Amino acid sequence: QVQLVESGGGLVQAGGSMRLSCAASGRTSSTYAMGWFRQAPGKEREFVAAISWLGGSTFYADSVKGRFTISRDNAKNTVYLQMRTLKSEDTAVYYCAAAGRNGTPTLGYEYNYWGQGTQVTVSS
Repeated sequence: QVQLVESGGGLVQAGGSMRLSCAASGRTSSTYAMGWFRQAPGKEREFVAAISWLGGSTFYADSVKGRFTISRDNAKNTVYLQMRTLKSEDTAVYYCAAAGRNGTPTLGYEYNYWGQGTQVTVSS
């Protein structure tokens, strides 16, 4: 099993920045690609960003491209999501996920493990 714990969420003003972290523990050797998803109230969960095992490949949803940056530190078993120029529509619960394969998967079913989520609220 792999446990994922997100941190760094909170309240920020529109235009501001925030960095989310996701710490992995357990059988992390069984996971490769990592991703971030989010779910806003009344909406379905949506893909935000993904990063391959060594960080050489990243992929972003169009809605966050150019504003968000995903990165990882495998020595610390941690993945980050740097968010800049935040908008009210970025308000959501953000989830970290780990996949049992490499690449930059964008679909939820491609991920095997999920964190509990961290709330990000952007005030306008």
